[in-house]
Amino acid sequence: MATASYGLLSNFLCPWFVEPLHHLLQVRQATNQIVMNCADIDIITASYAPEGDEEIHATGFNYQNEDEKVTLSFPSILQTGTGTLKIDFVGELNDKMKGFYRSKYTTPSGEVRYAAVTQFEATDARRAFPCWDEPAIKATFDISLIVPKDRVALSNMNVIDRKPYPDDENVVEVKFARTPVMSTYLVAFVVGEYDFVETRSKDGVCVRVYTPVGKAEQGKFALEVAAKTLPFYKDYFNVPYPLPKIDLIAIADFAAGAMENWGLVTYRETALLIDPKNSCSSSRQWVALVVGHELAHQWFGNLVTMEWWTHLWLNEGFASWIEYLCVDHCFPEYDIWTQFVSADYTRAQELDALDNSHPIEVSVGHPSEVDEIFDAISYSKGASVIRMLHDYIGDKDFKKGMNMYLTKFQQKNAATEDLWESLENASGKPIAAVMNTWTKQMGFPLIYVEAEQVEDDRLLRLSQRKFCASGPYVGEDCPQWMVPITISTSEDPNLAKLKILMDKPEMSVVLKNVKPDQWVKLNLGTVGFYRTQYSSAMLESLLPGIRDLSLPPVDRLGLQNDLFSLARAGIISTVEVLKVMEAFVNEPNYTVWSDLSCNLGILSTLLSHTDFYEEIQEFVKDVFSPIGERLGWDPKPGEGHLDALLRGLVLGKLGKAGHKATLEEARRRFKDHVEGKQILSADLRSPVYLTVLKHGDGTTLDIMLKLHKQADMQEEKNRIERVLGATPSPELIQKVLTFALSEEVRPQDTVSVIGGVAGGSKHGRKAAWKFIKDNWEELYNRYQGGFLISRLIKLSVEGFAVDKMAGEVKAFFESHPAPSAERTIQQCCENILLNAAWLKRDAESIHQYLLQRKASPATA
Repeated sequence: MATASYGLLSNFLCPWFVEPLHHLLQVRQATNQIVMNCADIDIITASYAPEGDEEIHATGFNYQNEDEKVTLSFPSILQTGTGTLKIDFVGELNDKMKGFYRSKYTTPSGEVRYAAVTQFEATDARRAFPCWDEPAIKATFDISLIVPKDRVALSNMNVIDRKPYPDDENVVEVKFARTPVMSTYLVAFVVGEYDFVETRSKDGVCVRVYTPVGKAEQGKFALEVAAKTLPFYKDYFNVPYPLPKIDLIAIADFAAGAMENWGLVTYRETALLIDPKNSCSSSRQWVALVVGHELAHQWFGNLVTMEWWTHLWLNEGFASWIEYLCVDHCFPEYDIWTQFVSADYTRAQELDALDNSHPIEVSVGHPSEVDEIFDAISYSKGASVIRMLHDYIGDKDFKKGMNMYLTKFQQKNAATEDLWESLENASGKPIAAVMNTWTKQMGFPLIYVEAEQVEDDRLLRLSQRKFCASGPYVGEDCPQWMVPITISTSEDPNLAKLKILMDKPEMSVVLKNVKPDQWVKLNLGTVGFYRTQYSSAMLESLLPGIRDLSLPPVDRLGLQNDLFSLARAGIISTVEVLKVMEAFVNEPNYTVWSDLSCNLGILSTLLSHTDFYEEIQEFVKDVFSPIGERLGWDPKPGEGHLDALLRGLVLGKLGKAGHKATLEEARRRFKDHVEGKQILSADLRSPVYLTVLKHGDGTTLDIMLKLHKQADMQEEKNRIERVLGATPSPELIQKVLTFALSEEVRPQDTVSVIGGVAGGSKHGRKAAWKFIKDNWEELYNRYQGGFLISRLIKLSVEGFAVDKMAGEVKAFFESHPAPSAERTIQQCCENILLNAAWLKRDAESIHQYLLQRKASPATA
């Protein structure tokens, strides 16, 4: 048990002081030393009082700063038994968005103030108080906060007492109920000025959403999602939510998207606040997913916690999967599972095809290594293999296994194997054997398939090899996976005609009663975490299913994405994929377009290194203009969430590519918006802003910066920040980069401004890289040891496609080390070399194909 009272000076200057911290301990082995985690903290005095005995004062404090530990030395032996460790110390309210830190905000009257907030995952509770800061060392926590009486004070539990502080009439002591047994990384406290909205879930849990002052209205959407989500998880896990209340709070300066502190979940403002008038559809969807994700952790992560950071993927992969299940329950109209494939599944495959990927389970030693695994493998591949597992087991047995796991390990710690055991017991299937092939080795398979008609049956020959971004796997011992494979046919595209577990390198299967004119497709629903390469005859027969939409949307998406990846890897020609992309002319589905758009964006970036960049823009306009014309600019009666997302995507794509009619209309609507004649709907703002900036001048940029300054809502500021990099001229790009580090941009958002410049144009890419090198010290001090440094590097350099740039990036980081981004740097260098190889291999044939299309437009 740990008891702490935190005192805060009313103006929140550093440092802050603390009433003595009390740890109730059990000494298991006689010793004269106690070793604890501690970082950026000065201990004044420490003593240990064995139960019913004299207090022993520590005589020495030896700080091991590198290991973030302190050793307390005592003049006599501490005997076995229970006792209390009492520590007086001073800490710092820092500006690093980790540990106990201050978050800057502006009051409605324009005054700058600070809130004091915490972010402890993974290893930063030790910056707030000396403790044993490891997930398996759980304790209960009694927390009191001594704060200015006009401030809101929150922690994991409900308030049980609030009384005046004896030394100062402007200060109160707020005492919170004792927490359940929990890990240090989930402890939280917040002190600041907030409004809130509240409700009770149907299970009687008090749910509140805390917002900046004057913005309580913007918490209502998240409140509604949270109130629906808690009972959904209670029923799904068949385990009640364990605390009396849950608070969701928007924090101004916040590095992550959100953090699942037990009972007090912290969010970036853009991941929690929705303004009915000024929030776009994608923001609502994002808020619903993040709320679903963090609330899932209240059970999976908080009630049952991973044994050590090696099993982090279990926490994050699981929550990243079930957030979609929850949103699908709350908002079936979002077609969210199709979006999962585009947002998580394909993103994870892209990263996992690299030689510098890593297995889902990574052994973690030093704290700096933990930050590195908060990546697309832990989250998105983790979620994808859990989705595949859920499909393999079936929902009923999966739920049963989850309940067994949560019941057996509640308030304790567990490892990956413990979950497999529970699911194996529930389903009777070889879960551990199958899943170990997916979590303990990196990568995933490419399944090659060819077919032969044998009378009324179809014989399929399947083989698996590791899929590599650099081309066919060459190596002695090719890794093998146990792959759950589903096979469908045109007879019923939504039903698996056959399900098999492929547990060897090659196998043949017979599909009964398949007519010669019927197509056969692997990986129904794009659920299995593998890519498929069809024989040319099989692929040929599938393509009409794209044009006539008889293939389900998620299968159309998967087919196109597999082909694009095979082209990137040099296994097939990029021209083949461009031909397939043209078959999507009748496509109605938002997510299919989104994935297509993403891949065309990658190709555009690649071809920005050539002298025929304009030709690929023509191709983009040809592919997107029919759907653009069908949709128009204004919502039609009966349209929903996905139509709004599709319209924004298509208009943005056409506008960026310089489609004449789109550009003219965007300029007209932008002018009306700026003059206040006709405010743009939230869903049209990003595409319009992007279009006018891309084809604008210094005046356009100045207007955008003015809109940014005037925006009251963080979502609108972020929306503008993300598109500023589209500005075309070198001097304006410099202006945007300078703006990125100004006071106008919140520290966590600087990264997306610089990333936007790097992704905006060929010149932007060079300018952003130079800017990072020139300002490295400041950027590194801001983001070191967090995942934002990795994101900054990735966004800035991965668009290069010249071999020597890989060498330059590598050399720069050898002389400017960023330990927590080491793997990201290796992945970026690998991607640059892969881009260069792709360009050398396919640029000429792509150019010829685009010229030929131009010469005979009838084929388009």
